Amino acid sequence: MTSSKPKSIQTMKPETAAKKLGVLFSATPAEFRAGVVSRDELNALQANPPAWLTDLRRNGPHPKQVVAAKLGVSISGLARAGITEPLTTAEIEQLKAENPEWLEREREIHAEARKEAARLKQR
Repeated sequence: MTSSKPKSIQTMKPETAAKKLGVLFSATPAEFRAGVVSRDELNALQANPPAWLTDLRRNGPHPKQVVAAKLGVSISGLARAGITEPLTTAEIEQLKAENPEWLEREREIHAEARKEAARLKQR
């Protein structure tokens, strides 16, 4: 005879949920920051994002991992360039348009690092 245990609900801190959603925690609404987020709630947010989440994903401010990905550089590259604060989509687009020397250099470094990682993975 097998006894079935009641399924426990997996929860996470709102900081973790924000990271999984790709948004800056401090920019989320107070009610999101106030409690815990269940796995089902996270899945629902991903499947059918509310207006605040859609707006944050579209306009920012974005966390450093999203900024780095949008610029095509590493998080370390952002730090070397002195970018430590979250950026909005408009600020990211402005940087892309200006294409400063540091951005070109960091993109090259990042591309080389990806090539090397792919080469090592094939071994």
